[in-house]
Amino acid sequence: MGEISLRRRRDPQLDVDVYEVKLGDEFLMSSLFTVAEVELSRLGLAAVPDRPLDVVVGGLGLGYTARTALEDPRVRSLTVVEALGEVVDWHRRDLLPDTVGLAADARVRLLEGDFFVLAGAGGFDPELPARRFDAVLLDVDHSPRHVLHPSHAPFYTVDGLRALRRLVVDDGVFALWSDDPPDEEFLPVLREVFADAQAHVVEFANPLTRGTSANTVYVARRSVD
Repeated sequence: MGEISLRRRRDPQLDVDVYEVKLGDEFLMSSLFTVAEVELSRLGLAAVPDRPLDVVVGGLGLGYTARTALEDPRVRSLTVVEALGEVVDWHRRDLLPDTVGLAADARVRLLEGDFFVLAGAGGFDPELPARRFDAVLLDVDHSPRHVLHPSHAPFYTVDGLRALRRLVVDDGVFALWSDDPPDEEFLPVLREVFADAQAHVVEFANPLTRGTSANTVYVARRSVD
């Protein structure tokens, strides 16, 4: 997909260190904008009934989604699937101040692999391929329409989501971050596969524009079979 890089810069206007991830020349994420990544965990896990939780996070990035999941006392295990070994290494070396200790948490398993391949075949636990999880939280592509690689696109179809659903327990949740506004064509696809699906608009202050920006978090719940 291109060369991944992590950079730190000092923002003179805000007087803070900013950590940014780039894929080639394309910006993927910034420590200035983490509200929606946090809400991906909060909204996703809030939709799961109260019980001990086994959770999958697809896409490690700067680690805010995974860190927030660990703040939920119900989470007993967290599998983080990341395709790029360099990203895993950043966290093992604690290069990101806000998520220091994430990789060392006893509940965490960092799994280097392609989320979309594993979702379609093989599952998220190499030792138990059929293992199912209470929640799967995904933050890899910009949106279901704007993917980082063409091989990701089939995941966002009925067939792709049905393959994922088999890895989600009854009454479990699939939640997805998107940089785009709610997609009225993607929601019916989610609702065909899951018992219920909602799009939550997450607004946050943008310190660069001094205005407000927004992302979308989709939350879909599997029925009790």
